[in-house]
Amino acid sequence: MFAKKAVVVAMLLGLVGAVQADPLTVYGKINVSAQSSDDGAGRFSELKSNASRFGVKGDYKLEDDLTLIYQLEWEVDLTDEANEKNIKGRDQFIGLTGSWGTIKAGRNDTALKLSQGKMDLFNDYEADIKTLWKGENRMNNSLVYITPKFAGFSLLVTHIMEDSEKGLDGQSVALMYGDDSLKDSPLYASVSMDNDVNGYDSSRLFVQGKVAKIKLGAGLHQQEVMTGGTKEDGYLLNAAYPLNKFELKAQYQTLEDHDGYTLGADYKIGKETKLFAWYSSFDFYNKADTDYLAVGIEHKF
Repeated sequence: MFAKKAVVVAMLLGLVGAVQADPLTVYGKINVSAQSSDDGAGRFSELKSNASRFGVKGDYKLEDDLTLIYQLEWEVDLTDEANEKNIKGRDQFIGLTGSWGTIKAGRNDTALKLSQGKMDLFNDYEADIKTLWKGENRMNNSLVYITPKFAGFSLLVTHIMEDSEKGLDGQSVALMYGDDSLKDSPLYASVSMDNDVNGYDSSRLFVQGKVAKIKLGAGLHQQEVMTGGTKEDGYLLNAAYPLNKFELKAQYQTLEDHDGYTLGADYKIGKETKLFAWYSSFDFYNKADTDYLAVGIEHKF
């Protein structure tokens, strides 16, 4: 009996050791809103699953000061069809990190997309900056390199393999300064550009900082179609103000003759849970205008 107990204890200790040497984190976010929507064809009500997601990630200590990293993340739609369309891949990669920086291979957000940090106050909603601007790309067959921070600066490079004898590889590069959460630095800034990524050349400049308690952000954007060479310019302005458990937010965005604004508020009801409400309106010169009103809940785990 004692021998059996000893074997069981040894197995449990082995499992604990394996967990410590093989860390695994399960994480995710559930975000659902009830909306009154007018997409230009008429008004209707709907439930939206705003890029709700789940994933696993981890890292393993290796030799020579190397660490292996990985992430497998999927988007899940809580409100729509329960079939193969319900789940789709997001960032999924394997990589290595060390004193020289980090390299990742797989499906990754481009450097230009990542350079926005937390600039987009209504990310994953109808007023996501991708509504007007090209460049919010998550690319297959991509290699990413991120330098270590030096004097607050870091460089991020994405190389996208076309995976076809008829195509050309694309590149995305971003230079970033500061902390995008504005916790370790009072300012975040970035400049980025895409070269032949998803049919566009694009460039962006973002600046975000705090004045008193108010978080202020501004951005410039230019995009050019690879075929035909049509070039368009736009800008973005936003502000967020914390008030007790509330955060009040406003954002305005343009692209040539298109523009849109969004007003919203978040209300914290727990460390990882919030209620929210927002109203968005977009004007388009070449198609019907749109507007949306939503209330919802988000929980992170």
